[in-house]
Amino acid sequence: TTCDAEKPHFSIRANKIKIIPGKKIITGPAYLSFFRIPTPLIFPFGYFPNNDKKSSGLIIPSYGESANMGFFLKDGGYYLTVSEKMDLSLKSDIYTQGSWNLKSLLRYNNRYKYSGNLNLSYGNMKNSYVGFPDYSEKKDFNIKWSHKQDQKANPSLTFSANVEAGSSTYHRNNSYDDNEYLKNTMSSNINLSKSWSDGFFNNLNLSLRHSQNTSNKNISLTLPDVSLNSKRVYPFKLIGNSAKTQWYDKISIQYGMNTKNTISTTDSLLFTKNSLSKFRNGMTHNIPISSSIKVLKYFTLTPSFNLTERWYLNRIEKTWNSNDSTLTTDTISKFTRAHDYNLSTGLNTKIYGLVEFKKSKIAGIRHVMSPNISFTFNPDFSDEKYDYYKTVQINENGETQNYSIMENGIYGSPSNRESGTINFSLGNILDMKIRNNKDTVETFKKIKLIESLGISSSYNIFSDSLNFSNIRLNARTRLLNILDITFSSDYDPYVTNTDRTNRINQFELSTNKRLARLKSFTTSIGLSINDKSFSADKDENKDEKKEEDENRDFYAIPWDLSANYSLTYDKGHNIATFADTTQSLTFSGNLKITKNWKIGFRSGYDFDEKELTYSSVDIYRDLHCWEMLFHWIPLGYHQSYTLTIRVKAAALRDLKYEKKKDWFTPEYD
Repeated sequence: TTCDAEKPHFSIRANKIKIIPGKKIITGPAYLSFFRIPTPLIFPFGYFPNNDKKSSGLIIPSYGESANMGFFLKDGGYYLTVSEKMDLSLKSDIYTQGSWNLKSLLRYNNRYKYSGNLNLSYGNMKNSYVGFPDYSEKKDFNIKWSHKQDQKANPSLTFSANVEAGSSTYHRNNSYDDNEYLKNTMSSNINLSKSWSDGFFNNLNLSLRHSQNTSNKNISLTLPDVSLNSKRVYPFKLIGNSAKTQWYDKISIQYGMNTKNTISTTDSLLFTKNSLSKFRNGMTHNIPISSSIKVLKYFTLTPSFNLTERWYLNRIEKTWNSNDSTLTTDTISKFTRAHDYNLSTGLNTKIYGLVEFKKSKIAGIRHVMSPNISFTFNPDFSDEKYDYYKTVQINENGETQNYSIMENGIYGSPSNRESGTINFSLGNILDMKIRNNKDTVETFKKIKLIESLGISSSYNIFSDSLNFSNIRLNARTRLLNILDITFSSDYDPYVTNTDRTNRINQFELSTNKRLARLKSFTTSIGLSINDKSFSADKDENKDEKKEEDENRDFYAIPWDLSANYSLTYDKGHNIATFADTTQSLTFSGNLKITKNWKIGFRSGYDFDEKELTYSSVDIYRDLHCWEMLFHWIPLGYHQSYTLTIRVKAAALRDLKYEKKKDWFTPEYD
């Protein structure tokens, strides 16, 4: 037995038992008993590992019934100990109606160097029976790879990988995990980084990225993305002879290179013959020159000059065919380069306002304002001398249009119009200091009333109309350490035409007597409380311990409750008559009813359908040396329940009773 009670709650009894210390326990015919009461559960023989080392062996499957795929055996297979640093699990699922799934998990760990795992899954999911009208078949696959390098192994050269890719319906058809089932995206990132402590260059990064949306089947690949950056150099500081720092000593120069190759398409078109031609690639070189100068003691001036060079392997050529009156666009394989530059300068400072109270619990309130104004100038590079823009006829009336020969370039093209943009913003922080009456080292306690409140806009001095951009307002705060509130909004200072389809060069202030009209806003409110939220002795800096067995101990506190509400209002890009409102609400909680009983739940509300979203209930009962887990999804596509009663000890984890029932149907394209 593994029970440590004076009178064990259960035991496996046999007349003959052979024990090889530190290796294994072998028995003859044995039976299971509870409180020394025999049960009909009889074993012809018993084999129990009795060591801390891993050993190869069979993996006993679980069994159950699916409403649409029949009876099943799940997660049966073989565990193989490859070496002390590597092991392999081979598992399979099989259903009586013909569905099956093969899974392999390779884990490796070279201590103080690297660790990771590779998970491969492939299955054939069948719904109903062959010949029936509702019969369908879908092949699913999923690949997961995680690799992590120890930080001390080679600090100057690091490699990491976090990969997940697969069919869009895999998680819905094969996962019983709430988080896996609910997510609709898969992403991958493989990164190699090299850094230098001496020399001109600072770091080199090479990454491969993948992003996949399982809802709309869109997929994006970046193969590869390479960046090389130099250290920041202060040329005048190197040649200066003065002991005192001069303003020109702060002028710095840097070099950065980036090249990448990307494609965005749907998963069904990714591996077609024309997919290679849809890749977009290029290279860019950047040389920023900047400085930071103190002005009038309280202001900081930040002038900068940025030079950019773009390289592409092809270009766009457009021609007008007068024979059939069509405009033809061709992609020509030819090396194409372009440069541009911009100038900018910024001025910022901080303004402090303080109100103090001598005979109050509140010691003072402080307001910090951060005004910032900057100017950016971009020249016009559409002149013929640059050869970046061409002119082409676009209709039979002889009308022409300028186009960029790099209009499909991954890094864009130089600007075709002169712009001088004045950006202005104002940031605000409001906090309060209260007196601490307790006999502690800290006399005062700081409380953030408003963590951030900002407003920003811009003005283009070279534009002939609509010079002002939209006004952006955002705010963020946290109240009582339990309530998080964020808000962002967009306002247009110009009115629309009579059809309300486009902006016109008239201010809302002069026409409608208001500063601007609301275009969109987003707000979210998050509540997170637990039994210690209002405790005076709460240690705010103490991290909650993450338990190893999430199924058993993920309720680490007596109770907690969280809820998140978000509201988005959008009037579209230019149309003022249409407005779209989106709301979402999710909530979850855990409750420790008694010492041995725990319950948890999660759910949400769909305001459009006016119904609950994906919901689940978890109940846990500690039975001393045993435990009971009940997972219930009461409604929705994945409606099911799982009841498990098992021994806690890992060596006897297969000694369990499990009952599963589901009512979901596999998803097919």
